[in-house]
Formats: sequence, C-alpha cells, structure tokens
Amino acid sequence: MITDDDNRTTADRIAEMIGERIISGALAPDAPLRQDHVAREFSSSHVPVREAFRQLEAQHLVVGVPRRGVRVAPLDANSVREIAEMRAALEVVALRNAAPKLTPAHLAKIELALIEGDNAETLGDFETANRAFHQALVAPCAMPRLLASLDGLQLANSRLVFAMARNAGWRPRSNQDHRLILQALRARNLDQACSLLARHIQTIERLTVPAA
Repeated sequence: MITDDDNRTTADRIAEMIGERIISGALAPDAPLRQDHVAREFSSSHVPVREAFRQLEAQHLVVGVPRRGVRVAPLDANSVREIAEMRAALEVVALRNAAPKLTPAHLAKIELALIEGDNAETLGDFETANRAFHQALVAPCAMPRLLASLDGLQLANSRLVFAMARNAGWRPRSNQDHRLILQALRARNLDQACSLLARHIQTIERLTVPAA
C-alpha cells in the first residue's frame, strides 16, 4: 500500500506504484512503459520518471530494450532461473555473515514473520510475511550493498510467486521450509541453514518453469 512519507521522492512513489502493478500482474511481461504516459499519470516531469525506471530496473522488474524503450521484464525460463540463482547465492552469503550476529531478539523477529506467514489468509498477506522473514534472516549482516541487491531480487521473486499463484492457485498453508531454517539457526547449524535456504529459494524456479 502506498503511504505518504515526506522522506520519499516523487521517483520513489512512481517506482513503488508501478512496481506493485508489475508484481501483481496488472502489468504483463513485455508491456511497454512510456515516459510521457507515466509522467502524465503522476503529474510529473520526465526526470523523476526516468529515475523511477532506473529503480525498477535495479529491482529486475523492468528492462531497457534498444529501440523499444522500457518494458516490463520478461518471465521466461531464463529470467526465472537467473533470479533464483542470483538470490540463492547472495542470500546465503548474507546469512553466513548475519548468523554470528543473530540475537534472541533477531530470532524472535524471524519467528514472528514465520507465524504471520502461517496465519496469512490472502496471497498478498503471505507474500508480505515471506519478504519480512527473508529480510529479518539476513538484516544483521550489516552489508548495505548486499542487502539492497537482495531487496530488489526479493521483489522480483514476489512477482514469480504471484504469477505461480495465478497459474496454480493459492491457499493458506504453513511454510515448512521457513520453520526448518529457523530450527537450524537456533541449533547453531549454519551449514544446514544455508543449504535449506538455497534449496528453498530455488524451489520457486522448479515450480514456475514448466518441465522441458
């Protein structure tokens, strides 16, 4: 949901609104995004629109195509595989750096996100809790560039979750993978936690990409 926040720029607001449309599927893969149309909709100049497009490209939600302009990023097998592989590799690096700094308060925050995901009654609520779980998992790594990259990849992953739900349906359910990751961290078994995390992230690729 868009909220008023004086600390955010017009570009931030445009990027968030368009990002929500892409993630939800309201904007289809390869749909064109015209600077003049977006500027008119948001009563803005072209400068913040260009900045919003740059933000969305960093989040893997749009792509700049030579002679075709900015378009919604594709959801083909190669794109899905790339997102899953990048996110699995980077999130494991973040977790390995975060784990030695995890306090009982951090673990409680991770568990709260897990519980909120289990109790979610809509796909939107589930995906919000899912992102909160993964962000809480790695936040203590205190590596801002890495965390910024992961934020973008997690948004791209949210888009895959919504696309998968549209194709296969969604119903409330417990996330056993999250529970096992948390158990491994509480047992101080970092290798197991990292292995579970990588497998969990790559599951989205197996579920989204049809078998050859």
